[in-house]
Amino acid sequence: MTREEILKAIKKYFDIRELVCPDVFKQFGEMAWMFFTTEALHTLLILRADILKVPLVCNNWSSGGQLTQRGLRCNLCELIKSKTLAGKLAMSAHHNGFAFDLTSPKMTAEEMRQRIRDNWRKLPYQIRIESGVSWLHFDCYYDRKNDEMIRFFKA
Repeated sequence: MTREEILKAIKKYFDIRELVCPDVFKQFGEMAWMFFTTEALHTLLILRADILKVPLVCNNWSSGGQLTQRGLRCNLCELIKSKTLAGKLAMSAHHNGFAFDLTSPKMTAEEMRQRIRDNWRKLPYQIRIESGVSWLHFDCYYDRKNDEMIRFFKA
């Protein structure tokens, strides 16, 4: 799929406000799609439409919820800002448009991880998945020297 086809398809499932922090949306609006890598967007689309097939929640700030930093994080987001102020390097996959943290009202995070394991052949790119957390974190930061489609890690 081309990037344009991916964007058209993913917009059936996600509004940009669900994927970016409030500051990014305030400044860039719909243009904020440009900050995500094609690999991350394509993988998100395949996970939602072809593998998990359930509603997914990333950020919910635009509908009155408290979730603001589970998609794209900018330098004003507390998780990045606190590292910067402490003089620590911040190279988060979230900060660079490669990652999403997701939950679903229809499945637990472990059920989602298992379904992805069972359907790994549908993945368009290699991914990393965080283990042992109550949400599904996936990112497209991956060691290309390894040919496994999924690498599980603990933060």
